[in-house]
Amino acid sequence: MQFSVYQLSRKGGREKNEDRMGYCYTRDAGLFALADGMGGHPEGEVASQLALATLAAMFQREARPRLDDPLRFLHEAIVAGHHQLLRYATERALIDTPRTTLVACLIQGNTAYWAHCGDSRLYLVRGDKLVARTRDHSYSELQDTLSQVVPMNGRVNRNVLFTCLGSPGKPVVDTAGPLVVRPGDRVMLCSDGLWGSLNDAVITSILTQHPISEAVPELVERALRTAGHGSDNVTVLAVEWEAAEDADSTSAVSTKALGDEVFASTIQASLAGDGSADELDEAEIERSIREINEAIQRSSKKGPQAR
Repeated sequence: MQFSVYQLSRKGGREKNEDRMGYCYTRDAGLFALADGMGGHPEGEVASQLALATLAAMFQREARPRLDDPLRFLHEAIVAGHHQLLRYATERALIDTPRTTLVACLIQGNTAYWAHCGDSRLYLVRGDKLVARTRDHSYSELQDTLSQVVPMNGRVNRNVLFTCLGSPGKPVVDTAGPLVVRPGDRVMLCSDGLWGSLNDAVITSILTQHPISEAVPELVERALRTAGHGSDNVTVLAVEWEAAEDADSTSAVSTKALGDEVFASTIQASLAGDGSADELDEAEIERSIREINEAIQRSSKKGPQAR
């Protein structure tokens, strides 16, 4: 595989950045993911970090170097992240469970698959066109969809979600794919801090008219300016598939020379884009990540379990 990737996160007007993002890859498969820890619940930054760490650990276990069933993997890995959050809260006797949204895209060979829970979005653009976008798991998006069939009165707050990871009920996970990607196609993952300030037309225009190394900073800064002092965290990760030879070489990744067992990941690290510690207890997060990895290793030795 060959791709270019660029990612950026800003705290905005919030006290801390609860968004996390990252990617991991083998020779034949790449996983790109973004999570937005939810305010109003404890430890949103831990929720987003643990969800991504679970995803990455399962990818490392199963992509050798390809996944047999990408859509099944995405669904099960996201649900596994949900269960890790419930376990985290139970072991620490938290009154409420940390919660997060999550969106992930898997590119294997020249085919893309994606999944999401909540309102973090995926955009896929080709040329100057928006080819695909995820639909938020929010009451406002549901209302917009239903209003095309049945007239509806009043508006619902767009921030109210009907599912997320860490909620009491089983999370809703929507999956899509396979979709064959072409050279130059761009996939962008973002938190609601971006699309809440910029509409789809503006996002598509900027993403298609500039190299991703310029488009991502422009999108983030424009969202922050539009939202003003009350801006949410704004996080964007963009991937260009088989980028042109004149693309920014500093963000280019080629996996052609990797061996069957080689795995690379940026997800384990804290990715607060503003460079601050954001008051995270990194030791606690790293301990939890080790526990996740150990639990996955134990379960793989036992073989498949009934669900």
